[in-house]
Amino acid sequence: GDGATPSKAPPPIVQGAATMTEQLKPGQKFPTPTPGMGDRVFYETLLRQRPDSAMAQEWCVNYGVLEEEEAAKLFKQVTRRKKAGKSSGGTPTPTKKKSSSSSKKKRIIDEVGYDAGLQSGGAEAVGSSVL
Repeated sequence: GDGATPSKAPPPIVQGAATMTEQLKPGQKFPTPTPGMGDRVFYETLLRQRPDSAMAQEWCVNYGVLEEEEAAKLFKQVTRRKKAGKSSGGTPTPTKKKSSSSSKKKRIIDEVGYDAGLQSGGAEAVGSSVL
């Protein structure tokens, strides 16, 4: 070869490039996403609505979207929970096997899907239509 093959791809251009140089917050593992990023909006909202959400706490700590002291507090909680729950897969929830209403619902959904398919002119269009 002529040695022109690049060993690494160039780093992606991040809109919030300034956040890369910032000092990492307690427990942060990844660069802080921009405020408009979908994941960030989702997890910040989830944390506001359900402050006890393990998933939201962990994400917000890992991505450094919280204030310094809140991040430190949550990081301790996340670490404690991880140590305590190594063997269990999160919060144990009672399993319910019975779902008697599902068969009735399925039939109705199938009928609706069938009608919509006929109106849009064939099987190809069924998957691509926006509901």
